Amino acid sequence: MAQPTGYLRIKNIMTTVLVTGGAGYIGSHACVELLNANFDVLVLDNFCNSKATSIKRVEKITGKSITLIEGDVRDKATLTMLFSDHQIDAVMHFAGLKAVSDSVNNPLAYYDNNVMGSITLLEVMSEFSVNNIVFSSSATVYGFSDDKPIPETAPLSPFNPYGHNKRMVEQVLADISIAEPSWNIASLRYFNPVGAHPSGEIGEDPNGVPNNLMPYVSQVAVGKRERLSVFGNDYPTIDGTGVRDYIHVVDLALGHVAALNKLMQGCGLLTLNLGAGRGYSVLELVQAFEASTEQKIPYEIVNRRAGDIAIYFADASLAKQVLGWKTTKTLEDICRDAWRWQTKNPNGY
Repeated sequence: MAQPTGYLRIKNIMTTVLVTGGAGYIGSHACVELLNANFDVLVLDNFCNSKATSIKRVEKITGKSITLIEGDVRDKATLTMLFSDHQIDAVMHFAGLKAVSDSVNNPLAYYDNNVMGSITLLEVMSEFSVNNIVFSSSATVYGFSDDKPIPETAPLSPFNPYGHNKRMVEQVLADISIAEPSWNIASLRYFNPVGAHPSGEIGEDPNGVPNNLMPYVSQVAVGKRERLSVFGNDYPTIDGTGVRDYIHVVDLALGHVAALNKLMQGCGLLTLNLGAGRGYSVLELVQAFEASTEQKIPYEIVNRRAGDIAIYFADASLAKQVLGWKTTKTLEDICRDAWRWQTKNPNGY
């Protein structure tokens, strides 16, 4: 059976990939695609915003096993033991806190987790001469960009601690690549990951009230939330609501495998956007969800949120050119897969 665009099967070059934060939303989907590409997968996770159950589900989906270690990426002793006990060829680094609003309220926790944790990981990688890393960055590094779509060359001006965290780690990686040309690094700036694995076995399982649109819509549909609050309907967009670039999490995971394949060729430093390359408004997403699932989503228009901007979507052409990767999932796929996950797992894991 033909594989979808962006699927890269890698043979007998690298063996083991350490996935930090591999039990989380994006990390667990990356684990599926790594196993599908015949990598051995080693996961390190402290489960502060994830569940070990997700790894069992990944093994169920793929029919393959994962070595799972509970531990914190900031703990150098744990990392040293892990690298001593396993022959690790590359790292996919997802571990970190990820809520923008929480980063504003708890900046020290975010700098400690996201920046210091990354530095500790990189120190241990250097000690063990493991010099291949795919870093989970974010479009938040662009801040209030006027570019539509946003290319990798857009100015970087993050406006919250989470975005500053990502920007700082990117800078550390760039400095390493200059000092140590043997390193191969991919910093992947992605936009709005949504959806779930088509099996419905793994998906987004937010703690408490969801910070992101799609899980909130799903929870309204399943009856956990009364209605969706739409923040503003007076933006200069197709229907007055904010426009964002939504990328299916499986497409995103395949982008990570494609980036890892590129690292194997000795690529040096890569910085790439991963996105669908087009935007949908809040109401367009709601309408697509209703059409795909036959569920009505009650919503109300409320005041704009401070810091929100009208239109934000990726120029993803460089990833296509460099990696041979592009998204293949539609907005309808996103909605159907998110709903399948929600109905099979109404209370998450």
